[in-house]
Amino acid sequence: MTNNPVGDTQTAQLSHPSHRFEMRFSSTPRGARLARRLCAERLHAWGIPYATEAHDTLALLVAELAANAVRHGRVPGRDFLLRLTAHAVTVRAEVTDTRGDRLPEPAAGPPGLDRTGGRGLLLVECLADRWGWFPRAGDAPGKTVWAEYDRPRAGAVRGVSQP
Repeated sequence: MTNNPVGDTQTAQLSHPSHRFEMRFSSTPRGARLARRLCAERLHAWGIPYATEAHDTLALLVAELAANAVRHGRVPGRDFLLRLTAHAVTVRAEVTDTRGDRLPEPAAGPPGLDRTGGRGLLLVECLADRWGWFPRAGDAPGKTVWAEYDRPRAGAVRGVSQP
């Protein structure tokens, strides 16, 4: 699990995606919820079935990235963009918001038990194989936060190397 705070906008091993989904959502809790639900449906349609580790992990990553865009990247009247791409063994989720002054920083440690927030990027860091962010392209304000998840090969157990 690596964090790429800024720089690479794509990981070297990613080739042309076999599947791609992109949609704008309102910067509201309802928009974040819809992003997660449509992502879950799309993953299932792409052959990553519901109730599998890969599906549930990717849906949670999208949920956290979308929730962060709504909570920390919201500019009234502007949407956020979700882009989901499936490659041979990696699925990449990108969420672009329009607020460039609040940059993603994971918590230095676990938040206190009395706090209700501050766990989103900690979850992303724990679940994603790689994640990071980069400034929004062009002259537009904002940033894109991305996370990649490597799907296990058939028969492989996550965290155990195969010969």
